[in-house]
Amino acid sequence: MINKLLRENNVVAAILTVIRVYIGYAWLTAGWGKLTGGGFDSAGFIQGAIGKASGEHPAVQGWWASFLEGVALPNAEIFTFLVMWGEVLVGIALILGIFTNFAAIMGLAMNFAFLFSGTVSTNAQMVLLTVFIAAAGFNAAKFGLDRWVIPYIRQTIAKKETKTAPVV
Repeated sequence: MINKLLRENNVVAAILTVIRVYIGYAWLTAGWGKLTGGGFDSAGFIQGAIGKASGEHPAVQGWWASFLEGVALPNAEIFTFLVMWGEVLVGIALILGIFTNFAAIMGLAMNFAFLFSGTVSTNAQMVLLTVFIAAAGFNAAKFGLDRWVIPYIRQTIAKKETKTAPVV
């Protein structure tokens, strides 16, 4: 019942549009600040997260700290690039309502990475709100560019499948 309401109701679509734009703005401003500030380097954040994995009550689980130490820290330049541009692109996509489900899932992945790394801030709130966007599917972008883009993509794929289908 809730799933049907999330996926089909126009009032819910309007509410999800407000939530989607709010979350998109949060992502966009966070990423833009990192891009234009000139001083963002994920290595410091990663080292801080690794440091939170020790002590009597660690904020970061050992398995995540091992990943950060073995994969993320040696490739901090790549992660810096991915975080900055990921935040900007997820923000733009959510604001415009284009490729909304993909953007929401990528936003969830980044938020969970930040939560696993021991930060709280607005990440938990963003996860909760983004879950509703992801669960709503196409309805979350009914008032966005997906309204035109997704049908166009589906139509284009259907035409290609028709042309390449074997004749029996």
